[in-house]
Amino acid sequence: MEQTTILAILVAAAVIGLVATLAILRRERLATERPEPERRFAVSTEGQSRCPTCGFGNLVTDVRCASCGRALPR
Repeated sequence: MEQTTILAILVAAAVIGLVATLAILRRERLATERPEPERRFAVSTEGQSRCPTCGFGNLVTDVRCASCGRALPR
């Protein structure tokens, strides 16, 4: 291959990579700007207790939080 052909392929690959990166950053920015839509159905938390430290839902029978490891209140 000629050097100009190789250079053209490398430039095209760089442009594609730049466009893909910008698209990913835009998608992430839009995802954080839009509020999450309200859900149609309530989520059941029966049989669970929330960790006061991290907010993770644990079983009522758990002594320690499965996420952060802190002791759960009784």
